[in-house]
Amino acid sequence: MSYKGRKKPPLVAPKRNYGKSPKQPARRPAAARRKPARKRNFLVAMLIWVFRPIWRLGWFLAWRTAFMLLLVVALSTLYFYLKLPDPEALVDGRTKGSVTMLDRNGQVFAWRGDQFGGLIRTETVSPYLLHAVIATEDKRFYRHFGISPRGIASAIRINLSEGRGPLSGNGGSTITQQVAKLLCLGVEYDPNSGQSEADYESDCRRGSLWRKLKEVPFSLAMEARYTKADILMIYLNRAYLGAGAQGFEAASQRYFGKSASAVNAAEAAMLAGLLKAPSRYAPTSNLQRSQDRASVILGLMHDQGYLNEAEYRDALAHPAELSEAAEAVAGGYFADWVMESGPAFLTRDTSEDVLIKTTFDARIQRAAESALAEVFANNVKDGSLAQAAIVVMSADGAVRAMVGGRRSKVAGQFNRAIQAKRQTGSSFKPFVYAAALDLGYRFDSIVEDAPLTIDIPGSGPWSPKNYSGKFMGPLTLTEALAFSVNTAAVRISEAVGRENVRLVAKEFGIDSDLAIGPALALGASESTLLEMTGAYAGILNGGTSVTPYGLIELSLQGEAKPLMGKVGGMGERVISDFAARQLVYMMNQVTEIGSGRRAKLPDRKIAAKTGTTQGARDAWFIGFTADYVAGVWMGYDDNSKLSGVTGGGLPAEIWKQTMLKVNEGLPVHPLPMIDPEQERLPEPDLPMNGRGPRHDPAQSILDDVLGAIFGRRR
Repeated sequence: MSYKGRKKPPLVAPKRNYGKSPKQPARRPAAARRKPARKRNFLVAMLIWVFRPIWRLGWFLAWRTAFMLLLVVALSTLYFYLKLPDPEALVDGRTKGSVTMLDRNGQVFAWRGDQFGGLIRTETVSPYLLHAVIATEDKRFYRHFGISPRGIASAIRINLSEGRGPLSGNGGSTITQQVAKLLCLGVEYDPNSGQSEADYESDCRRGSLWRKLKEVPFSLAMEARYTKADILMIYLNRAYLGAGAQGFEAASQRYFGKSASAVNAAEAAMLAGLLKAPSRYAPTSNLQRSQDRASVILGLMHDQGYLNEAEYRDALAHPAELSEAAEAVAGGYFADWVMESGPAFLTRDTSEDVLIKTTFDARIQRAAESALAEVFANNVKDGSLAQAAIVVMSADGAVRAMVGGRRSKVAGQFNRAIQAKRQTGSSFKPFVYAAALDLGYRFDSIVEDAPLTIDIPGSGPWSPKNYSGKFMGPLTLTEALAFSVNTAAVRISEAVGRENVRLVAKEFGIDSDLAIGPALALGASESTLLEMTGAYAGILNGGTSVTPYGLIELSLQGEAKPLMGKVGGMGERVISDFAARQLVYMMNQVTEIGSGRRAKLPDRKIAAKTGTTQGARDAWFIGFTADYVAGVWMGYDDNSKLSGVTGGGLPAEIWKQTMLKVNEGLPVHPLPMIDPEQERLPEPDLPMNGRGPRHDPAQSILDDVLGAIFGRRR
């Protein structure tokens, strides 16, 4: 290389950077490296420009709103927390009391009002019941904090999928939320508010969005204030389970006759199944439907590990059954009558839990109900609307059974035994003869069965007719009653005086208005079956009146001293004992030779009287053995005419079937009646009734009148 004209450069070794990277070229500025920005779409830019402030405002408002809501929930929760009382103060939320009725043997047979069986706790209740409730109502109960977002979301999904509103149907409520609803969010019923209790309860159960929102802080407050056991305790005691049962203890006693601590798996499942719809699934309403619902609950218990395979199969194979008292649903009409007979503030409107001991006999009630069902099934055409009523009582007026109509055992129904006033027909005639016998005439005195016309002022002549349309001539009083001869009854009534007949009937207990005309003797007056049966009881017990009664003793539950005793029983003497024994004999002949032969019992004597009203609108049969008096009425509620039915027909058959069952297994006692063949009768001119003469010394004048009509036999 030549360096002409220039200075030769010095020889210099190249600089070495040991251990260092070779020098990198300088980096260009970022702006120089950045790719040219793409030009934005004008429309997108405009949208961003418009919505970015809205988004920022929405976010600004959202988190502040959420904060405010959380603050409101927190303050509301604190408010409810401070208001919540001790948990035991919440277990009985009833505003009224209840009535429990015991039969003559001390067994419960009827309930009225909302029953509360007493406080139960989670540690004392049957584990099966506790598990059944949790498995059915809230399987995450021990894991949530009062509300279950998962459960609510699931309920909304189900409701929407089934075409309902999001809050209609399944609510997804936890047990805690259900307790909040049972407590009406802490709002107690105020009787002075003007709102009825039914409206108050309806408002508490309303599932509106606003109430759902209010349930949240209340539920959170309960979870903070109470333990899980406390919340379950309130739920187990306050849940309504049908048939007036408030809480699981009352329901267990009501349906199974045992404590909630003793129920088995099948019974627990049936009780838990009532929570969904108490009236629909109540076993007293439809046992099969309740058992089917219980099977579903058992499946849930098995799936959730509360029942092993053996327990599950055993419970399915042996479903829960009602107790005898619950299954019978007995005494509905009787219980209604007792509720009406006691003071309202201790029965219908009681604020206490009342216990009433009664005269009710479940065995006799079953006898009457089954007899009525059998006769109608075998002797009455299908679809007939004919009704019947039965009353059975002891001679002292203690009512043992009452059937107020067909096809009904529930409370509050029309009770034909005590509410239906109907013409009595010939069943009234014993009181006509009672008046005559008490005035001194005898069972074998003679009366004429012949045409008779009586002029009634303002109405003109009236001529009674016999049912047969024939006249039999001279008859004894016994024969006249046995064959139910109308003309004879009217002649006797006119001879002894209608006022005397009316007086005897009233003193025997027929309080209804009695006819003032001559048709009085033929039962033109109206009365109830209970009145008539009670009056016949007075004849059985020797001529002493009785007041039918069902209440023996009333007390508050837990109190030993009763608040009131029985109202009714034996009264004053109406006719002499001898007159009563003659009348019993005459009524016995009604069933031996007369119109009541169809009712004869195979093993004991009976005394009775048939009755068929004008136009055959009512048919009666009332009679007694030495132990029990029974009355049967049959007719239509609309007073239509009965077809082919008389007192000696179907009513007599119902009476017979009832008394066959009532007297089954009982010793035979003789009727308190005269023996016409052996007993020497006193002279007939001594009209005494046990309280002295019914009339003044001018009785001899009446004797002369009677002597012209009656003959006398020795």
